[in-house]
Amino acid sequence: MLYIHQLPDWPKFTWDPASVLSPLGMVRHLQGRLSGKMITLGFGLQQDAELETLTQDVLKSNDIEGEFLDPGQVRSSIARRLGMDISRLPPSDRYIDGVVDVMMDATRNSNQPLSKERLFDWHAALFPTGRSGMYKIMVAGWRNDVTGPMEVVSGGIGRERVHFQAPAAAVLEKEMDVFIQWFNREDSLDPVIKAAIAHLWFITLHPFDDGNGRIARAIADMQLSKAEGPFRRFYSMSAQIRKERNQYYAILESTQKGDLDITEWLVWFLHCLNSALQNTDSMLAQVLTKANFWDKHRNTNLNDRQRLMLNKLFDGFEGKLNTSKWAKIAKCSADTALRDIQDLMNKGILQKAADGGRNTNYDLLT
Repeated sequence: MLYIHQLPDWPKFTWDPASVLSPLGMVRHLQGRLSGKMITLGFGLQQDAELETLTQDVLKSNDIEGEFLDPGQVRSSIARRLGMDISRLPPSDRYIDGVVDVMMDATRNSNQPLSKERLFDWHAALFPTGRSGMYKIMVAGWRNDVTGPMEVVSGGIGRERVHFQAPAAAVLEKEMDVFIQWFNREDSLDPVIKAAIAHLWFITLHPFDDGNGRIARAIADMQLSKAEGPFRRFYSMSAQIRKERNQYYAILESTQKGDLDITEWLVWFLHCLNSALQNTDSMLAQVLTKANFWDKHRNTNLNDRQRLMLNKLFDGFEGKLNTSKWAKIAKCSADTALRDIQDLMNKGILQKAADGGRNTNYDLLT
């Protein structure tokens, strides 16, 4: 069996324009609707929406690869780069700052050309210790295949599934030169279609020892940012890919084992992007609810612990809120946590959850 990168006409991709036309038109319609909706919001709400979008992008792009980052640190790192108030957010570590830097550079500097050096900088930012987990890897350089051919796999240890084998290391320099020149070239290709092709092309080459999926998604986001015009992003493609991770790996595998007609990949990518754009409605509703809440309570007397915990509830609190979680996160005693919660109940901000149970849980009243 030949993989697509082994076919004689590689990388001359083809597709059926009629099959792509309708989903592409829907994506373009939703992009325009979203841009119009965001224009009606003030700068502060736009910034809150961008913070939420980029946070989900970073979290979910890593989640796809089985790496789970601390949401508070990711939010803190992004907020600092956006010039937002981070006084109530935890400090971020070097690794998370590197992951955020890659996403911010790709989306905020999308007008700058892609280059080998830029890709190497992104790779170094993702692996500041020179290791992937316990294993030393080649950082800021193309893989050398000293341990054998690069196989693209998913699944945990003992349950790995090989989806395809990438090109040999010996051809990577030439292959990446061709890819980078194509990506930077001005052409008549629709920029959304170009984002889909760029994602597939880079993931096929798999030029690094690790981090290829995250960089492929960053490259696609970079191209989508070019398509959008403004540098602000208000939807997360990575968050949607995470929801459809099984389909994502399945379509990548079938495409790699097919011919150079990538119609099915383009249709899937557009479907995924369509869903990501539609899901912005719930994200914007959350941003507006949070803004309205703080506007309503701008004169309410709240201590720093209460403000910290209320923001965590708005920003995606994991599980149910109780006094022990409050005490752990706010770094206070259980008695202090209970007093904080009872004060918020008296002010009509929290209520006891209806589900009851052994431990009393609390819900936010908005």
